[in-house]
This record gives sequence, structure tokens and C-alpha cells, in this order.
Amino acid sequence: MGNVLEKATRHFFFQHSDADGWVTIAKRENGVYRQRHYKPEEAARRLSEWLGEDVYFSQNTFYIPQRRIENIRQLRALYSDIDFYLLNLNVEWILGSVELLIKDGVIPEPNLIIFSGRGIVFVWLLEPVPYQALPLWQVLENTFSEKLAKIGADKKATDAARIFRLAGSTNGKNGEMVEVEYRHEHRYDLRQLRDDYLPELNPDRQKKKGRPKKVVQLHNVYRLHFTRLRDLAKLVQLRNYEVDGFRETMCFLYRYWSCCILNDPEEALEHTKAFNEQFTRPLSEKEVVRATKSAEKAWAARNNAEANRLAIEKGYPGAGYNISNKKIISWLDITREEQKQLETIIDGWEKQRRNTVYQREKRRESGVKPREVYLEQEREKTKDKLYLLREAMRIHPEAKNKDLAKLLGLSIQHVKRLKSSLKNGKN
Repeated sequence: MGNVLEKATRHFFFQHSDADGWVTIAKRENGVYRQRHYKPEEAARRLSEWLGEDVYFSQNTFYIPQRRIENIRQLRALYSDIDFYLLNLNVEWILGSVELLIKDGVIPEPNLIIFSGRGIVFVWLLEPVPYQALPLWQVLENTFSEKLAKIGADKKATDAARIFRLAGSTNGKNGEMVEVEYRHEHRYDLRQLRDDYLPELNPDRQKKKGRPKKVVQLHNVYRLHFTRLRDLAKLVQLRNYEVDGFRETMCFLYRYWSCCILNDPEEALEHTKAFNEQFTRPLSEKEVVRATKSAEKAWAARNNAEANRLAIEKGYPGAGYNISNKKIISWLDITREEQKQLETIIDGWEKQRRNTVYQREKRRESGVKPREVYLEQEREKTKDKLYLLREAMRIHPEAKNKDLAKLLGLSIQHVKRLKSSLKNGKN
């Protein structure tokens, strides 16, 4: 038991020793995952309770104790799950192939390798970054998975909420213990990985004619789906989870965007069920599945080349659902006050409001004064000029407007306006 616990503890803290947020520990029992969420320091005290068959833990952390993609707090690792047993490949051949890819600069060297009993997981540790970096993280994750596709990389195991087996536990399918090989402790910088492996996404890189757009488009589309998913979760929170009348639509949108992000319809459905359970009066599981079934079909069409071709021929951007913000706002009856709390599901009015605030802040940063301050300062300047004009007229009672203008360094028209103010007793 001591050796097993030591293996589990080393593996857990090799990834999460300084983690911020909640880490998920899960155990599969009778085909169902039982999971709990811990802060790293508490996990150290609870690991011994979880040891045994089919124990997993999350590679990234969450800002609340819910393992869902929109709750990501820190992105701490990239990974690729190799199901080599499905292809009847040899473990030594897999490792040799990966070494060649590292040598050729196709992928970086992983920090650790998890031997899970029936597969291998390569893990690249990151300098922790917040959820805002998730679109870039996802493109890198997909890229590494594509590079390893020929040796069995699982394209479904590429979401940021993924869990993998914990060292010291055993694989219930063959009884083998999970082992970990530790390669190095250097944590990769996400932006440096972008520059090294995704030069198309480097904003400082000089644009070239004919530059590949596929990666850039994938990054932008993923960002849109992710921010919309977060907005949906935020909207439920703003309404205190009282969403009767909108439950079916919310679950439908959640499942569709989850499929697009997770690339795993089964996982997306599980996340959607958990999303529904937050509601004050949740739908039944059957109602969730029935109300959202078309979302998965649309996602499948979106990933079908022929379906996309036909959609484009008909004038659509592509297959799947291309839902405008205007329609989403109408479907969910989102108010302007609610839109102020959202990231991307906003209308033209809210866009204009944010732009006005942005421009105002930009002027302040560049030294331009707010209008109220500016007007007050102008009024003070006018009072000073009126005082100087009074004094000039007292000392030179016979002076004409052009003489006063020359004396005060003002235009003749300005002097006339100041005289009018004095006459009307405004100052």
C-alpha cells in the first residue's frame, strides 16, 4: 500500500503541486464514474481513499467543483492518449516513433508518459494559464493529436476537462498497474509553443499572401463556441437557475456547442446532463436526450465533408447550426442588463456601449480628459479671461476691441463674446 500511495502522490503533485483551483479525482465503478473535487492540499490527505481499480484525475483545474469545460480555471497540461492496442501496435515501436518526431521537431518532448495498461498518454506540462487561453490551447492540443494520429492518438480525448489514469492504480480490464515515466520538469510556455508549432497564429508574424488559414479559422471558431458556452452558463447563474420556459433551448445549445468543443458526442451529452442538473427544476434525463438529439446530428453534419459542400452550395457558411446572436437573444429573451454580464452573446446596442466605454478609457490612458473635467477647465479659463478683460477695460477705458484683442492675445471675435458675457452678467 505504501509503495502504491507513493506512486499516486508523486504523479498527482508532479502536475498539481502549485495548482490553483479544484482538481477532480474519479473512480469508475460498475461502468459509472464517481468523482469528487479537491484543492491540491486536501487531495494529499484523501488520495489513499481512492486507490484501487480505475482511478483517474483531471489534468487541468476548475474554478468551482464541477468538471465541465466552461469551468476551467488553469490550463496546466497538453496531452495525447494513444490507444495502440486497438491497432495491435508494439509499445517499443510507439515510443521509437515518438522519439523520431521529437528529434525532427514535429512535437516537443513530453514531461511524462503514463502507461495506462492498455495505452499510453504523453503529457506536456505548461506554465499555468487562465481559461482565456483555452482556444489557443485547444488548437495546440488538436495539432499534437493530429501529429500522433498514425500511431493511434484518440481524437476524442482532446478536451481540457479530460481525466487520465493515476499512477499506482490498476486497470480493471487487465489488472495491470498504471506506471509513469518522468522525463523532465520544464514547463512549456503556451505562447512559445504557438510560435514553434503554430506560426500562423503568431500576431507579430508578418502576414504573407497565400498564408494558410485553416488553423486561424479553427482558433477563431473554437473561441466563439467556447465563449458562447460560458455565456450560457453565466446566463443560468444570472437567473438564479430559474430557467423554466428556456430549459430545452438552453440544453440544446449547450449540447451543440459542447460537441463542437469536445469533439466527443458522448462526453458532450454527459456534460449537458450535468448542466441541466443545475436548474431549480431540471428536465428528466429522457427529456434532455430527446430535446437535444438534433444538436448531435448537426455537429456530425458539420464534420462531414459532403454535408459541408452541399451547405456551401446552398449559400450557407457550412453544415451544422450557424446561429446568430440576434436569434439566440430572441430565443432566450436575454435582456440588455444581462448582456452587460456576457462575453459574446450581445446585440449591436451592447457592442456600441462597450465601444464607447473602450474609447473613453483609451482617451484617459492617452491623457485626454473626460468631458466633464474638460468643460470645467474651460469654464475656469473663461473666468480668467473675463477678469483680465475687466482689468484691461478699467485701465484703458477708451480702448477699442482690436486694441483689447492685441493686449490680451485673443481674437476680436473672442473679445466681443467676452464683452457680451459681461453685459449679460453670466460671469
